[in-house]
Amino acid sequence: MKGKLIIFSAPSGAGKTTIVRHLLSRGFDLEFSISATSREARHTETHGKDYYFLSAEEFSRKVDNDEFLEWEEVYKGTSYGTLKNEVERIRNKGKHVIFDVDVVGGLNIKKYYGKEALAVFVQPPSVEELRNRLTGRSTETEEKIAMRVAKAEHELSFAKQFDVVIVNDDLEKAFAEAEKVLSEFLGTGSSSRT
Repeated sequence: MKGKLIIFSAPSGAGKTTIVRHLLSRGFDLEFSISATSREARHTETHGKDYYFLSAEEFSRKVDNDEFLEWEEVYKGTSYGTLKNEVERIRNKGKHVIFDVDVVGGLNIKKYYGKEALAVFVQPPSVEELRNRLTGRSTETEEKIAMRVAKAEHELSFAKQFDVVIVNDDLEKAFAEAEKVLSEFLGTGSSSRT
């Protein structure tokens, strides 16, 4: 039996990656769908683990060959996408695919897979808190942070199109809510996993 799909989307800095990593450690038989991107790797990131880092030309070639389930130029010159073969590789093993993708990408995957997919929107408690989190990362310039905050304000308007919204104002509560939602969707009963 093919696995189901669990999509986590959020504005940058809302905590979706932290929640996804937590769920991967909780025994739900999940495997992470690694996205492709045309951006440079950050010093903490590894090709084939965090992302498939592709040149702009290679990314374009895969778009032209219809190899993406979804893709978007998120920032000028920087594209992200989900490779179809990555999703099917995981599903064919009977594992559930978990995604950590931008908002538009998440909605596109949900549209493609319908009821086989659960779309979860992780919302920051406020735009100001989001700015503080992005600044606290110390990975980007003030200009990049301002760009991400402006984009986040727009992305927040999409929350109502998702199946579930989790407000991440307390990380432990967000973890518990995500586990509960996942258990219900996968039909695994209790959300207490080890």
